[in-house]
Amino acid sequence: MNGHSESRRQLVHILMGAFALLLRWLSWGQALALAGTALAFNLVVLPRVAHSLYRPGDRGRAAHGIVFYPLAVLILIACFPRRPDVAAAAWGILAAGDGVATLAGRAIGGTRWRWNPDKTVAGTLAFVVAAALAGVGLALWCRPPATVPLAFAALVVPVAALVAAFVETIPIKLDDNLSVAAAAGATLWLGAMIVARHVEHRSGDFVEDEYFAVALPSVRVASAVAVNAATAVAGYAARTVNLSGVVTGAIIGTAIFVSLGWQGWLLLLVTFVAASLASRIGLTRKQALGIAEAREGRRGSGNAIANTGVAAIAAMLAGLDVHAAAAQLAFVAALVAGGSDTIASEIGKAYGRRTFSVTTWRPVPPGTSGAMSLEGTIAGLLGAALLGGVAVMLHLLSRSSLLLIVMAATIGALVESWLGATLEEPGILNNDVLNFLNTGVAAAIAATGWLG
Repeated sequence: MNGHSESRRQLVHILMGAFALLLRWLSWGQALALAGTALAFNLVVLPRVAHSLYRPGDRGRAAHGIVFYPLAVLILIACFPRRPDVAAAAWGILAAGDGVATLAGRAIGGTRWRWNPDKTVAGTLAFVVAAALAGVGLALWCRPPATVPLAFAALVVPVAALVAAFVETIPIKLDDNLSVAAAAGATLWLGAMIVARHVEHRSGDFVEDEYFAVALPSVRVASAVAVNAATAVAGYAARTVNLSGVVTGAIIGTAIFVSLGWQGWLLLLVTFVAASLASRIGLTRKQALGIAEAREGRRGSGNAIANTGVAAIAAMLAGLDVHAAAAQLAFVAALVAGGSDTIASEIGKAYGRRTFSVTTWRPVPPGTSGAMSLEGTIAGLLGAALLGGVAVMLHLLSRSSLLLIVMAATIGALVESWLGATLEEPGILNNDVLNFLNTGVAAAIAATGWLG
């Protein structure tokens, strides 16, 4: 026994967020230096003087939450050199949200999330409230008043707290300090771009531009809701999605339809149909080998977010005229990456003769995390080209950008395979997170190629 107290550990976790107040006065270099010093302190000194903060399994390990916390803060500060309010808000969400969620979950208990019985609904709600309050307060405290609208703290930070709370419930072994900080930072970054594009700063008063002053065309919204409701019902009847997939898919489809019109939505539909058909190919063999999609290929909310969440975000950015051309390219890349990866995986499992690990290039059984086959790889490349061709026909993509999309999708799939081979088996990441990262990498490569 080492006298560990989880409550004391979480209180320290929360109180460390108070150091984010210093970001108002520190330069970026000074903040980086202090965060680096904190990381070194937690690595070398803290194990010798604060035994009660360590969980029994932490002792003797180099990588654990007490180390990942200052590492997450260091990364946040490094990523936002000109926006101390963003780094501070994300830090506040991490410190208050994660810490209060644990304390509340332990004290209140109650209903637990279906996808992660280790997390309680009460803890998640406490996370959102505490994270939003701390994040908004720190964002306002560290806000550069001459350049950053108040709308950022008021509107974006609470959304970031909600996203981070959801990410905290995902059943993976990746340390919460890293996943929560990454989710909060990414959401704040996207929100900052939207606010910067659409909110005008006038001596402390913030006036919304014409995009927000005029409601979205009611006809498009009504059409989006009607089309996606009908498609969701049809998908459920065809046993391609379950109930959670119906709801999530309808929301994502509506967002894409409203943002990019019927063309964007049709590309989404074509991608979904292609992935669903690929899942059914060779189903008997896959079931015999025990590598078929769960629920007979019916896709749920996790699969919908993993494969189309990045595309939905990119579509909304394009619809909001935030780097619209690059965002639209990222939208196409994300959908093509998700669809072609599923095609490659399913065809490889159905027809692959020899399957190799992407990290060792040694033969492995079909369905192994990070495994690749020649047949699956060829199918993925053809799938990417065909889906990209559909985007060209829908005028979502120029012919000259088709090769970039195929390359982005291929690189995304390779990154996913490598991460799957190294991090999925120990449970650090799961298949849905890997799919999300795959589409995110492809979208980032495509957008960078456009802006570059």
